[in-house]
Amino acid sequence: MEKSYLSDRVASLKPSGIRKFFEIASTMKEVISLGIGEPDFDSPPAIIEAGIRSLREHRTHYTSNRGIMPLRQALSRHIENLYGISYSPEDEIVATVGGSEALVIACTAILNPADEVIIPTPCFVSYQGVIALAGGISVEVPCKMENNFMPDPEELEKAISNKTKAILLNFPNNPTGAVADKETLIAIGKIAEKYDLVVISDEIYDRLVYGVEHVCFAALPGMRDRTILVGGFSKDYAMTGWRIGFVCAPTSIMQGVARVHQYIIMTAPTMAQYGALEGLLSCEDDVQKMIIEYDRRRKIIVEGLNYIGLPTFEPHGAFYAFPKVSVTGLNDEEFSERLLQEKHVAVVPGSAFGSAGKGFVRCSYATAFDQIEEALDRIDQFVKSL
Repeated sequence: MEKSYLSDRVASLKPSGIRKFFEIASTMKEVISLGIGEPDFDSPPAIIEAGIRSLREHRTHYTSNRGIMPLRQALSRHIENLYGISYSPEDEIVATVGGSEALVIACTAILNPADEVIIPTPCFVSYQGVIALAGGISVEVPCKMENNFMPDPEELEKAISNKTKAILLNFPNNPTGAVADKETLIAIGKIAEKYDLVVISDEIYDRLVYGVEHVCFAALPGMRDRTILVGGFSKDYAMTGWRIGFVCAPTSIMQGVARVHQYIIMTAPTMAQYGALEGLLSCEDDVQKMIIEYDRRRKIIVEGLNYIGLPTFEPHGAFYAFPKVSVTGLNDEEFSERLLQEKHVAVVPGSAFGSAGKGFVRCSYATAFDQIEEALDRIDQFVKSL
């Protein structure tokens, strides 16, 4: 038997449930992908020009570890204007390589070996892996469709043990599109306070909400000093390829987070920082135009899936619908594989997002309106053929 040189932590990581279907779809023709969680919009022109300008002005060197000061200052104003919470640009904000790095350095900074992190699921596919790589243990608390995929505070509290260190939240949620209401978040905050837990709040989709208001967890009474706020520009500003995000935290926590960032990354890409700065300064109209178009797509895909007979609750955030496909008699893996092979429509099995996602699939509406209409026609044909 060939010897493995991999660490136990890495060897135990599961492959991404999303990638499998992307790889299959990439070998096929005329596939409509509702699988990828990426805006189909290009970055706003002003952002692109700011990035190009930074290169022409020879800004090709390292920046401060925490990011250029104008970006941190703009982020501080931006968050305060939106949510009424203040972070010091000097000590409490770090520019990161996307929201993904922000999650990695947050978990690495706070977790000791075997510390437990409670995660409401379904959740983004990387959460369990990031926690495992930091030496922690994920504890899933399932959310249910009949409760609009909101965490049940009582169930969350039952999951707490003497090893629990943190709660990881993601609202607006990937994959369900759920947006947490203030009452639920306040209840979770009281639990965090009662058991002296850190809350990592991944709010990467904070601007992409429809008909409701996003509640910033750190802005809730008493939560700022125990919250690590994760955000970014990939979704709200259509900047996925720029790899630029941020993390905000009180100084006592940020000292450790920034130290990890310094050792594993050093700095976020310089060009991307200038692009992000321009986004904050001048691209609000672009953000609003994207929100309006996503909302238009959201309505047709939810209406269409329900019409087909796949029960779908109304998502109010991000750009995902999460229909229940177990009503067809197929599990989510079978449904996704057959839909791709027979009708050339790519979706992601819900089980890729935790056990609570079994029986569902994630459909991204970050694709053109006419493509969504065609995909719905193909899904309808597929369901009728079963």
